[in-house]
Amino acid sequence: MNDVFAAISAAVDTVENNPVLNISIFGAFVAVTLFIVIRASRNNKTAADYYAAGRSFTGPQNGFAISGDYLSAASFLGICGAIAINGYDGFLYSIGFLVAWLVALLLVAELMRNTGKFTMADVLSFRLKERPVRMAAAITTLAVCFFYLLAQMAGAGGLVSLLLGITETLGQSIVVAVVGVLMIVYVLIGGMKGTTWVQIVKAFLLIGGALVMTIWVLAINGFSLNTLLESAVAASPQGEAVLGPGLQYGANPWDFISLAIALVLGTAGLPHVLMRFYTVPTAKEARRSVVWAIWLIGLFYLLTLVLGYGAGAMVGPEVIAAAPGGVNSAAPLLALELGGPLLLGFISAVAFATILAVVAGLTITAAASFAHDIYANVVKKGDVPPDGEVKVARRTVIVIGILAIIGGIGVQGQNVAFLVALAFAVAASANLPTILYSLFWRKFTTRGAVWSMYGGLAAAIILIFLSPVFWGTETSVFKVGTAIWPLNNPGIVSIPLGFFLGWLGSVTSTRAEDRRKAAEMEVRSLTGFGAEKATHH
Repeated sequence: MNDVFAAISAAVDTVENNPVLNISIFGAFVAVTLFIVIRASRNNKTAADYYAAGRSFTGPQNGFAISGDYLSAASFLGICGAIAINGYDGFLYSIGFLVAWLVALLLVAELMRNTGKFTMADVLSFRLKERPVRMAAAITTLAVCFFYLLAQMAGAGGLVSLLLGITETLGQSIVVAVVGVLMIVYVLIGGMKGTTWVQIVKAFLLIGGALVMTIWVLAINGFSLNTLLESAVAASPQGEAVLGPGLQYGANPWDFISLAIALVLGTAGLPHVLMRFYTVPTAKEARRSVVWAIWLIGLFYLLTLVLGYGAGAMVGPEVIAAAPGGVNSAAPLLALELGGPLLLGFISAVAFATILAVVAGLTITAAASFAHDIYANVVKKGDVPPDGEVKVARRTVIVIGILAIIGGIGVQGQNVAFLVALAFAVAASANLPTILYSLFWRKFTTRGAVWSMYGGLAAAIILIFLSPVFWGTETSVFKVGTAIWPLNNPGIVSIPLGFFLGWLGSVTSTRAEDRRKAAEMEVRSLTGFGAEKATHH
């Protein structure tokens, strides 16, 4: 064991002493993606071009882009590490994310695309009172995007610091700032079209890189999954327990249930994933893109099983936990073990491209939400010159970028997994009830929508603030005090509360909503009639 540890630390040292190689691989990535973004940005004239890429993508292209948007750094770095250390319980994240994707597809994706134009609030305000609903939807969208952005920025800081051997906080803060500036440049120049192309390239590289590593790991183990699992058991201090459930969540199953509910229901309310469906021209292409995305995402999550147990077997859980970047370093360390510094540089650059693509998608969603929903429709009441909205969106991108940099520096070294789970919990508590009620319940009212969104958002954030995520454990934001609320994830309370408030607000409303609008929305969402008309507005 000690020999392996010495070998790995020597290898990590060579990586840290070889930052020129890593920086050149990174530089090549940034140059190529910037070139793509600039090429794509030549015709960003109208709001439809900037937010929805002129609806010019085919189903397979959008399928790659969706998987590029959905497979964030948490999927690649986080899940591989979780499986390497906790085995079966780590793989539950993969299952949760994949099932969540099916929920989004069956209940929400196509119906949203058929009804709306650019943002989630377009759909919600179609049959309800425009201003209060748009305002609430824009606020919940911004909240989800911000939490998700924080996690990605902190992940980027940790990853690049691991590669360049930066240990001091100031260096890591500079890294976060560089990521933020790059992200602002991508989104300002490229809009949704540039962002989509970056996501397509990144999906190719991420799934391709994972596939090569998986085949490599299997080849070393004679293409026998059994041999691989036996080596993982032999390398793990937990022994056979690593193959069965209970290592991570055995002590508190309620925490697991809460996390599972948030993961499975959260995706269908994530604004940046929903916004991807507006970039295709027809409902048929929207369906095709989803089929492609399911195959790509499903394949990727199967690969994480081999990569996670492979990292456990070949690198060892203790080495991974002790490495800079902790659990998140499992996939890069496995790459180092397989193909030396070159493969490590490539895989880390792919992980970095992953973070950039997800961050760009989040930023454009938040900017669209502010410019389109709050500025154009609430403040200006729809009276905006053709290029006015895009100008405001571009200014918003700069503001969001600066806030993300400040926040990302603030959460450096903090437990960032809670930020992703929090984004999912907020999306499932604040957005999902309103989306489902709007699409499927004719008696849903404006009061129900506003109560559900603000209530779900407030419940999720308050419970997180009172939980062990913030107080009283080694990994908490504040290591002092004790948590009032015992679970790390608020989903088990805040999600049902969001649904309940939506029902209560609607039942107690004195004024009924326009029934014809509800009927028209039902026809549109099911048939796509009118969505093509909205395209040419």
